[in-house]
Amino acid sequence: MEDSVADLIEGRNPVWEALHADRPIRKIQIARTARLAGTLARIVSHAKSRGIPVQFVDPRHLAAVSATGAHQGVIALISPHRTVELEALLKQATARGAPFLVLLDGIEDPRNLGAIVRTAEAAGAHGVVIPRRRAAGLSPAVAKASAGAIEHVPVAMVTNMAQAVKACRAAGLLTVAADPRALRCYDEVALRPPLALVIGGERSGVRRLVRERCDLTVRIPMRGRISSLNASVAAAILLFEVVRQHRHGHGGPRERSGQPCEERP
Repeated sequence: MEDSVADLIEGRNPVWEALHADRPIRKIQIARTARLAGTLARIVSHAKSRGIPVQFVDPRHLAAVSATGAHQGVIALISPHRTVELEALLKQATARGAPFLVLLDGIEDPRNLGAIVRTAEAAGAHGVVIPRRRAAGLSPAVAKASAGAIEHVPVAMVTNMAQAVKACRAAGLLTVAADPRALRCYDEVALRPPLALVIGGERSGVRRLVRERCDLTVRIPMRGRISSLNASVAAAILLFEVVRQHRHGHGGPRERSGQPCEERP
């Protein structure tokens, strides 16, 4: 049987992170023309130490099976990426301290999803929640865009995002949705765990039923001619505002000098 694209991890950093995270890997295929140095050499050494078969193949084979077109001379064949139940994710996050989750309401672009997972890992989030339908799944393109972060960030897949927000609130998390119509800017609100940030999809943002279940909505002030940001950029701004507030021990109404939240002049 041919391996489905969902069974592949492509690229040097994503494959290395999968190995480093002890992800079950069936075999690794490397272009026979590739130079075995740096990350690629570490991949071969680590794979052999774990008893994972390494095959050196014609580069045309990798190009033919690649789903991303950016395999960088190495592809790992794996079992499909595992997801967790939201309840288990909340328990796991609570056990690690004040829970910090990112809920994604309909991100369709795999590159955006991968970029958000990467930023969530960098910001110290405990997990990401995505819908089962009408959204990007955990594809090779997502793994590639996450630069291996998908191996370190638990992902819960839910049927109903509004119910997921309700479950987060019941677990004691403040739920905050990004909404360009919100009255308050993101840095006028205390964004500190226990917290669930809700980011909407590329087309219509956070859906009304999901937004109405949240405790608060915040916006990112726009002063140029463009009225919105890419979903992964908006997520990064909010995630690192959480990091900033945690580092400086404050948030909520401005505690520093500056202009009030305003749109373009």
